[in-house]
Amino acid sequence: MSSTECSVLERDEVDRADVDRDDVARNDPVSDAASTLANWPAVASLTLGVFGLVTAEFLPASLLTAMAADLHISEGAAGQTVTATALVGAIAAPSIPVLTRRMDRRRVMLALTLALLLSNAIAVFAKDLTTLLVARVMLGVALGGFWSMAAPLALRLVPDALFPRAMSLILTGVSVATVCAAPIGAWMGDTWGWRSAFVAAGAVGLVTLLAQWITLPALPPKSQPDLRVLGQLITRGPVRAALVVVLLVISGHFAGFTYIRPLMENVTHLSIGAISAVLLGYGIGGFFGNLAGGYVAGRSERHAIVLGSVFIAALALALLLAGQSASVASVAIVLWGFAFGAFPVGFQIWIVRAAPDQAEGASGLLVAAFQTAIATGAIGGGVLVDRIGALGGPWFAVIAMTLGAILTLRYGPRGSTPVAVTPTH
Repeated sequence: MSSTECSVLERDEVDRADVDRDDVARNDPVSDAASTLANWPAVASLTLGVFGLVTAEFLPASLLTAMAADLHISEGAAGQTVTATALVGAIAAPSIPVLTRRMDRRRVMLALTLALLLSNAIAVFAKDLTTLLVARVMLGVALGGFWSMAAPLALRLVPDALFPRAMSLILTGVSVATVCAAPIGAWMGDTWGWRSAFVAAGAVGLVTLLAQWITLPALPPKSQPDLRVLGQLITRGPVRAALVVVLLVISGHFAGFTYIRPLMENVTHLSIGAISAVLLGYGIGGFFGNLAGGYVAGRSERHAIVLGSVFIAALALALLLAGQSASVASVAIVLWGFAFGAFPVGFQIWIVRAAPDQAEGASGLLVAAFQTAIATGAIGGGVLVDRIGALGGPWFAVIAMTLGAILTLRYGPRGSTPVAVTPTH
C-alpha cells in the first residue's frame, strides 16, 4: 500500500470520527436549542434558487421540437442550448468563488439570481439561435456559481449540527424541479407556445430574487480560494477515475434525456398529452430513484453506480429495439428517471472518499465534471440525432453507460466508510 493510500485511510478514520460526533450532536437536546439560531428563511431562499436554476436548465428537453420549428433550426442545433449552459457552468463552478473571493456572498448570490432572471427574459424574446445561446450562457454562469456556493453558505446559515437538514431542504428544489419542469414545460409549450415556459421560469426567478433580498444576511468572505488545489487533486488516481466515470455516465444519460421528446414524437408517435404524462412519470421516477439510490449508495457507492449504469444501458437498448411501442417507450423512460437516482449521491461519496482532505475542492471538480458531461451528451446526442434520427440518443447512452459500468467495476471504491456528503447537480 502506498503512502498516499495510507494517508487517505487515516483521514477516512478522522472523517468517521467526525461523523460520529455529528450524530451525537444531532441527538443532543442542545441541538434543538441551536435550531433557534438557524436562518431557515434564508435556507428556503436557496431552495427556491435551486428550483429555478434546475427548471430553467432542463426546459429545452421538453420544448426541443417546438423551439427548433419556431427558430428554423434542426433539433440537434436546438439541443446545443443545453450544451452552452453546461459548458459555461463547468467553467463557472470553480471560477466564480475565486473571482468573487473578496465580495460579500450575499451580493454574489443576488447577482447570480439576477443572471437567472435575465437569462429567462432573453430566452422569451429570442428570435434566433444566437440570442437564445446568449441567454443560456448567462444561465450557465448562474448555475455554476450557485452550485459551488450553496453548501458553504448553508453551513454559515445554520449551526453545524443542522447542516445536513439544511442541505436536505436545499436539495428538495432539485427533486421538485425534476418532477415538475419537464411535464409542465411540455404542457405550457403546447398550450401557449414554448416561450411561455420561460416566462414562468422567469417568474420563479423574480420570486427567488425578492426572497433572497429579504432573507439573506450580510456574508463577508471567510476564505481565499486558490485554483492550485484543483490541479493537485487531478494528480490523484482515485479522483481521476471518478471524474472519468462521471463524464461517461452523465453524458450518456443526457444524450438520451435531452432528445427524449423527438424520440417520443417521431419514433413512438405519442400525443402531446401522452408526452407530458410520460415526462411527469420520469420526474416522479427520479424522485423515488433519489431515495433508493441514496439507500444503495450509502452502503456501496460502487454498486449504486454500476447498477444505475447497467439499468439505463438496458433501458436505452429497449428503446432501440422496441421504441415504436408506446408501452415499452413509456415504461422505459419512467424507469430511466428512477435509475438515474443512483448517480448523484453515489458520485458525491466516491469523490469525497477519493479526497477526504480536500472535500470542498473535489466537490467543485465534480460539479465541473457533471456540467462538462451534460454538454458532451448534448453535443454527441445532437450529432447522432441529426445523422441517424431520434434513436441516436439511446445509442450514445448504451455505449457510454456500458463503458462507465466497466470502469467503475475496475477502479471504483470498494470500502464502505461513511463520509460527509457535499452537494452537486
